[in-house]
Amino acid sequence: MTEFRPGRFQILPPIVKNLIIINSIMVFAQYVLGKFGIDLSDYLGLHYWKSVYFKPWQYLTHMFLHGSYYNVNATLTHLFSNMFALWMFGSILENVWGPKRFLTFYIVCGLGAAALHMGVLAYEYRVIEQAFTQYQHNATLDQFNLFLNQRVQMSGNPLSMQLYEIAKVWSNSPSQDLANESISAINQYLHGLNYKPTGQYIPGIYDEATVGASGAVFGILFAFGYLFPNTLLYLYFLVPIKAKYVVAAYALFELYAGIQNSAGDNVAHFAHLGGMLVGFILLKIWNKQNRSNFY
Repeated sequence: MTEFRPGRFQILPPIVKNLIIINSIMVFAQYVLGKFGIDLSDYLGLHYWKSVYFKPWQYLTHMFLHGSYYNVNATLTHLFSNMFALWMFGSILENVWGPKRFLTFYIVCGLGAAALHMGVLAYEYRVIEQAFTQYQHNATLDQFNLFLNQRVQMSGNPLSMQLYEIAKVWSNSPSQDLANESISAINQYLHGLNYKPTGQYIPGIYDEATVGASGAVFGILFAFGYLFPNTLLYLYFLVPIKAKYVVAAYALFELYAGIQNSAGDNVAHFAHLGGMLVGFILLKIWNKQNRSNFY
């Protein structure tokens, strides 16, 4: 089991320090550019591969964005929680491993988290697409309402609101044939819509961006619990709990929340689990290559 002596450690080692600086600068850039109508997450946030915004580099760049420019409080909370955890646990790991190995671990965990998240999205969207195909073969009011209840979350997106408006009109006038209109609206809900009168593009669900360093940070959290399982962490600064139990509780919560996928929950829980999983795999590989690092 790894042992460490705090007296030998840097309180803020270089990689952790620079990651905190870069993430903070990027949040500031999000806010400033947002004032000019430029949403940085459209370019650097991670998008589903069927989105018009998708670019391969987003697997990396999404780790350096947090929240959105139009919700400053939530963005700062997201940034602070990730950077605090990065400093608290990452500083120890960087001092144990050195800058190069620590940065490698951080980036690989972030990429792995993104890959698992995209895999889960692909499965979820495939289920929606199959339901949409079935609906097109039997486009009735009852089937439309069933599709809405099972596959569409009510949100501020105008394309989801359009679906519910069609359902309302159709329910009030059941004799009115809105089948073709409903099919077109579902397609727009998925793929987005170019609104010709203004030239504005209204994003569909494929265009939703994932941002944040949480996947990489959860990998760091797992590594700390793996290497220092009996280190006491103080819950609410009062209750001592061993690191291994904190990590296990986080993993179970993320798995439960990811499976539940409750309405209004926009947290990428499987990305967090992906960061932990990749962290575990990488630690096992390194452990086999050089046991003296960990035992």
